[in-house]
Amino acid sequence: MAKVLVSDSLAPPGLELLEQTRGLEVDYAPGLTPAELLERIQDAEGLVIRSGTKVTRDVLAKAGKLRVIGRAGIGVDNIDVPVATERGIVVVNTPSGNNVTTAEHAIALLVSLARHIPQATASMKAGKWEKTAFTGMELSNRTLGVLGLGNIGQVVAQLAQGLGMRVIAYDPHLPDEIAAKLDIELVKLEDLCARADAITVHVPKTKETSPLLGAAALAQCKRGVLVVNAARGGIIDEKALLAALDSGQVARAALDVFEQEPPAKDHPLVQHPAVICTPHLGASTEQAQLNVAIQVAEQVRDYLLAGEIRNGVNVPSVSPEILSQIRPYLLLGEKLGRFQGQLYPGKVDEIEIEYAGDVADLRVAPITIAVLKGLLESVTDRVNMVNAPVVARERGIKVIESKSSVSTDYASTITTRVRGCVDRLVAGAVFHGVQPRIVRLDDFILEAIPEGFALLLHNLDRPGVVGQVGTILGEEGVNISRMQLALQRERGEAAMLVNVDAAPAETAIERLRNLPHVISAVLLEL
Repeated sequence: MAKVLVSDSLAPPGLELLEQTRGLEVDYAPGLTPAELLERIQDAEGLVIRSGTKVTRDVLAKAGKLRVIGRAGIGVDNIDVPVATERGIVVVNTPSGNNVTTAEHAIALLVSLARHIPQATASMKAGKWEKTAFTGMELSNRTLGVLGLGNIGQVVAQLAQGLGMRVIAYDPHLPDEIAAKLDIELVKLEDLCARADAITVHVPKTKETSPLLGAAALAQCKRGVLVVNAARGGIIDEKALLAALDSGQVARAALDVFEQEPPAKDHPLVQHPAVICTPHLGASTEQAQLNVAIQVAEQVRDYLLAGEIRNGVNVPSVSPEILSQIRPYLLLGEKLGRFQGQLYPGKVDEIEIEYAGDVADLRVAPITIAVLKGLLESVTDRVNMVNAPVVARERGIKVIESKSSVSTDYASTITTRVRGCVDRLVAGAVFHGVQPRIVRLDDFILEAIPEGFALLLHNLDRPGVVGQVGTILGEEGVNISRMQLALQRERGEAAMLVNVDAAPAETAIERLRNLPHVISAVLLEL
């Protein structure tokens, strides 16, 4: 019997599916304290959670038998996915279970903002009849700016069009022809801010989008704009939003998410008279909870009993036998894609993946998917090992896969070439059969470990640069764990990949960029 611990509340149909499956023993214990979770997880082979349970490094260290974590929902922010991957634990989620529900909630917030519905309700319950105080705004023929045209953003756009709104969108990674089919005009962020009467956020929370709407962007907006965030806290700078509300630059805002959840009772945005807010209810409908409960139960059941993976966050849908052969290359491929995705400044037109040496004899299709997953992680938080090819195709990315039986310098190499507004090459190899390495960046040759936070610096080959980099990081309290250097003598240029224990502050990175002879400095999370 394989024990499945369900540590958050789960809709009854999903729980019943697990309980009625022969070969599974269900431990239903929602609301465990962290200490209780550490105790109960020790003999569990499956774990089913929602957003309440935090699956940290400490929890995974105690989970000696754990094979699969099922997240009833989309976000896996509460799971330490890299550690789970290191321990061979499959993480699956339910990316399609609540698209419509979340989109409907965003529209409901927008309509509530436009017509002052929560404030008018509170006024009437207080025995008042303040009809003139709540004169609203008609949404028909207004312009809605949608930040992010992923699955939810597209549904929001369709619903808004049904209300008679004109829809413009900012999504630098979506081809124009796909937006045209949706009757949506793609624009730059500054153009969207300047033209939109209302703005709604539907992008993943990444380094590039935290925050996406800050003080500068809000200052570019129409005065009196409405703002809705039902995506993730931190995509809108809360301090900048508060200032914009106080000044009248933003007329009203609706927030379903916050940087810290739950927010403090005296949070200034929660208490602000021009803000309506809900406690992260985007996915909270009976239909959505039913959908995700059944989906996650089926996925955990099928993996534990048959080794079948669907909607894998960290592994592809392959048999256990094949997975054991290609796992080191899957990890390398994902890191190569992640490296490319964080270096690339705009829309990707094409990615070529070349397998050379022993790896060319393996089944490389899942490795290609791992590369695409890593590449697209900076674009969307909904990409996984199952849907990465679909997301790439939707975004117009041409994928070229090639093989060669000969690898020049290593037993096996994987080379990725990304083409678009710039061309970039990143190649890697697996050392000792298990250790991924970055071995080439464009025409720089090196052997770097792709893990954690790393600074990639491109500089002129001059004395003292390495020392200056070390001095600045030391002054900023950033510890260097590893450093790899590479030289291009013909051009008189050098590159260094500096692994650090924690992400440096933006001020530290700016100091590095301002050093004499430094051409560029980029922070990567690998």
